[in-house]
Amino acid sequence: MRWQLGRRSTNVEDQRGMRVSAPVVGGGIGALLLSLVVALLGGDPRVILEQNNSPSDRPVTESPQTPAQDQMADFVSVVLADTEDTWSEIFQQSGEKYVDPKLVLYSNAVESACGFARSAVGPFYCPQDQKVYIDLSFYRDLKNRYQAPGDFAQAYVIAHEVGHHVQNLLGISDQVRSLQQRADQVEANQLSVRQELQADCYAGVWANHAERSRQILETGDVEEALNAASSIGDDRLQEQARGYVVPESFTHGSSAQRVSWFKRGIQTGDPQQCNTFKAANP
Repeated sequence: MRWQLGRRSTNVEDQRGMRVSAPVVGGGIGALLLSLVVALLGGDPRVILEQNNSPSDRPVTESPQTPAQDQMADFVSVVLADTEDTWSEIFQQSGEKYVDPKLVLYSNAVESACGFARSAVGPFYCPQDQKVYIDLSFYRDLKNRYQAPGDFAQAYVIAHEVGHHVQNLLGISDQVRSLQQRADQVEANQLSVRQELQADCYAGVWANHAERSRQILETGDVEEALNAASSIGDDRLQEQARGYVVPESFTHGSSAQRVSWFKRGIQTGDPQQCNTFKAANP
């Protein structure tokens, strides 16, 4: 991915090195796996965060940032700036104004308007403060644990979270939450899947516009993003975690669904083609 010459965003808040008391997430390995599934590329962090509200008495010990981490922070800033340019242009074409989200870099634990979170929760978007949160150590897990290496795979993660911000600005997130409050668990999960798949499609829309405007893609980049989308499908994560799959419990969509909707976004570049809520079989 050609990112080095890109504009840097002024909306990055670097909280790495700050000492934060975070809640202790109960439930052992099961809770950890659930938090990863919920948070990988866009789940509502409150599903996990609200389970435990009492802060830990143990302070977080921080270590100095390495050159590799500083380079990754620079990369994140460029990708965020690129999403700002893309969505500002798209909103302007519709006669609307895009409000840039903030992106918070943190290490180990962070306090957001949605609650406390440990880094095990993964990247997430908090609609209450309109911020994306990411511990850069997640990218190591993406490469090693989920076998999804590459800078464009990493960019896809940010673009997906920004997709949730777009949903928030358009009122889609509020509509989904309202419908979920009146639905049973299976229906609520299905609504969550459609919301996540739409964010995948929006990530593809960003990639389309970024390539047409700024020629950021290199050979193999699209394949990296598709591999990342496939690697964190609910079916693959459940199979790895417990050896079987329960489709009714999906909250993000299957590998095939995530790949399909990202492809639709990157092929069309049209947010109107991302209406997963009207698709008969998303």
